[in-house]
Amino acid sequence: MRTYLTNCRVFTGETLYDGLSVEIEDGRVVGLIAECGMAGGVEVVDLGGNLLAPGFIDVQVNGGGGVLFNECHETHDLKIILEAHRRYGTTSLIPTLISDRWDVMVSAAGVIRQGLRLGVPGLLGVHFEGPYINPERKGIHQEAFIRPVDDGAFELFSAGDLGVVMTTVAPELVPPDFIRSLSDAGVRVCLGHTAATYDQVRAGIAAGAIGVTHLFNAMSPLTSREPGVVGAALDDAETWVGVIADGHHIHFASLRIACAVKEQGKVMLVTDAMPSVGASEKNFTLQGHPILAEDGRCQSVGGTLAGSDLNMADAVRNAVEKLHFSEEEALRMASLYPATFLGVDDRLGRIAVGYQADFVVMDAEFHVLDTWIAGDNSF
Repeated sequence: MRTYLTNCRVFTGETLYDGLSVEIEDGRVVGLIAECGMAGGVEVVDLGGNLLAPGFIDVQVNGGGGVLFNECHETHDLKIILEAHRRYGTTSLIPTLISDRWDVMVSAAGVIRQGLRLGVPGLLGVHFEGPYINPERKGIHQEAFIRPVDDGAFELFSAGDLGVVMTTVAPELVPPDFIRSLSDAGVRVCLGHTAATYDQVRAGIAAGAIGVTHLFNAMSPLTSREPGVVGAALDDAETWVGVIADGHHIHFASLRIACAVKEQGKVMLVTDAMPSVGASEKNFTLQGHPILAEDGRCQSVGGTLAGSDLNMADAVRNAVEKLHFSEEEALRMASLYPATFLGVDDRLGRIAVGYQADFVVMDAEFHVLDTWIAGDNSF
């Protein structure tokens, strides 16, 4: 059945319109019109003057709904994570595996493979964050799991049946040839959890790395004589950066400065979310270690940040209220820009004819009222 979404402000990914109706059929956008016809067999959905925008896309999600991706053993667990984030406007995401044993990596790939085969709504691929990182900048990652590149890592990452594959590595410890081979195979290589110098980051970018994982966090800082990872990321016009805009991982002033320097379109909002997002019980266990979640901050007993309790709707709100971005730019940072980074901007990240009907409906305070994935708003 053809459906018209009416009485809403529509942000297409490029422009914000008042009084536009969106026409969808068979899970895709088939028209954007000033007024909808009332022909028989047509469903009309009145959105009450609220904002209709492209669904959010999160490239770094460790868990949600009380479930950690590292502990997912079946598709059901994966669905819990995706549904938890959908409540906050995220209609597509990349489950992220924190550094772990090789058998856990293989098992996680199997869960993703099955989820894609079954068509789990919102599942795009997988992000292996580590274990090929630097212990000096490990953050909450367990040093026992950090190691040189495993035999078989290339084959696992480049298998071709895992959707969009991302990995985060430390360029000072991972051979450039490995980065180059992964990049040539279509893997999106990001740099993070690294003590690299500016020159080492530049070498990683030259080898094919295209992004930096959670800018400022778990990496060498920008200083006067050594720009470090932060300086290299801000200095490179083509490199993407993800930012955790929760006020805990990065001071909002620092983030405003970075966004003023970085090319528009290259900064993505990410949550780095943990199981606490969408869960009634906020505290959880990470690889045997208790994690406390209070006031939006997840941390170990010793005070080390352990991912976040951030959801994407709050990240968008913070981008507007704390970073002083326009509503349109904040929405792009949560949808169009990550879609472009992932190479799926030909079908996601916009409300345009031919695009998948993935939407979020929000009120004026950025509270999520509804979501659609491929034209379906029942979950």
